[in-house]
Formats: sequence, C-alpha cells, structure tokens
Amino acid sequence: MSDILNKILAVKALEVAAARTVRSEADLLREAQARKDVRGFAQAIEDKIAAGKSGVIAEIKKASPSKGILREHFNPAAIAASYAAHGAACLSVLTDVQFFQGADDYLREARAACSIPVLRKDFIVDPYQIVAARAMGADCILLIVAALSQAQLLDFEACASELGMDVLVEVHDARELELALGMQTALLGINNRNLRTFETSLQNTIDLLPGIPAGKRVVTESGILQIEDVQRMRQHGVNAFLVGEAFMRADEPGQALATLFA
Repeated sequence: MSDILNKILAVKALEVAAARTVRSEADLLREAQARKDVRGFAQAIEDKIAAGKSGVIAEIKKASPSKGILREHFNPAAIAASYAAHGAACLSVLTDVQFFQGADDYLREARAACSIPVLRKDFIVDPYQIVAARAMGADCILLIVAALSQAQLLDFEACASELGMDVLVEVHDARELELALGMQTALLGINNRNLRTFETSLQNTIDLLPGIPAGKRVVTESGILQIEDVQRMRQHGVNAFLVGEAFMRADEPGQALATLFA
C-alpha cells in the first residue's frame, strides 16, 4: 500500500483526459448550469447539530483499496433511502471506479432515492470533474489538500461555488490544515486515515483541533466504528462525522447509523 494516493492521482489524470475526448467541458458545463436542484450540504449538517444531533455524512461505497469488497449486495438507492430514514444529514457516494469500485450512476441513483444532499467522493484533480459532479447531481465536492496545490484548492473551490456546490476540504496533518484554513469553506474534514499508508488513528482529529479557529465545522473522517468512538469525538466538541465502513458491513446500513449515533 505504499503511497497509493499518488497511484490514484496518476489514474485520475488519465481518466479526465479520456473523458474530455468523449464530452467537452463546455458541453458538460451547460448541463451543470441548467440544473437548479442544489441541496444545501453544509446547511443540512448545521441543522442536525442545531437540533442536538450529530451531523452524519453517511457513505455509500462498495469497496476500498485497503479492505477490498465491503458490501457484496450493493444497491445505492436502497442504502441511500435507509440512511435518510434513520437520520443521516447527508450522503457521500464514491464515484471512483478503479480503486473503490464506484460509479457516477451510484451517485445519481442514491440522490434520486432521497431528499438529503450528496457529496461526490472522488479524487478531484481537474475542474472538469467539478463540472461533472454538478451535472450528475452532486451538492458538494471533496477537495483533498494532499492531492492539490494551494492555487488549485482556491481555484477549484471557486469553481464549485459558481455552480452552487459546497466544498468539504480534507486534511491529514498540521501543514495541510494551514493550507485549508486559507479557503472560504466552513467544512473542514480531518481524515484519521493516512492516505499514503491507510493506517487509521482517531487521535489525528484530536491533535489538530487546537489549530482550528471558530467558524469552521470539523468533520471527523474514517475510523468511527463504535459508540465509544462517537463519544470520544463529542467530548472534544466534534459533532460532524463521515462514516462508511461501519455501515457498509451492516445488514441494514441505516439501522447501524441509528445505533451508532443513538
């Protein structure tokens, strides 16, 4: 698993180049701008927290590079409906094909099955992917600081904003956090999984909290597997969570969500 992030980014660049030969960015932009159905992603999280609940971004993913297949019988629409019925604030849908066995259609199907906002979970390396995200119905995109320059972070955030989407910026360490704090978005994801080794530690979120100013909404990502994990984060004032694996392995994903965040 040595430096899988770089492998993924190299594949993404090739995928974008191939996609451009099939459909131009200008054509895709027309479709994206024609959609008037953006759902407020950041607001949905705030509404849950204001109501005294956790703001849960429930993830839909079939597989991961480190764990392999997470869910054999994979029905994105049914999973989305289950999550929405059991209190999820938002959805996160993996669209990466090669490494996570995702698909753009999974996002379309999941969003059509519920009324809550959806994040396109992918590795964004080009504005083309941002335009494509809105065209397929995404309400928010993920920007990973480890994968982008400061100029790209700002440019890509502006591109998403112009299309009405929110941005979840993801960091792994103090250096990345410093770059992320230069962005406008209030949604600050702290990934407890090292994207280069895929090792996970909840302490990563706790260690970075002192450097985060008021006005940012911390979303702790990865490694939230049991009630004790949720309680530990809440004790440190973290009330927004992105959780996938714990739910994907459950018979009823939505019920697993309700139990974890009871």
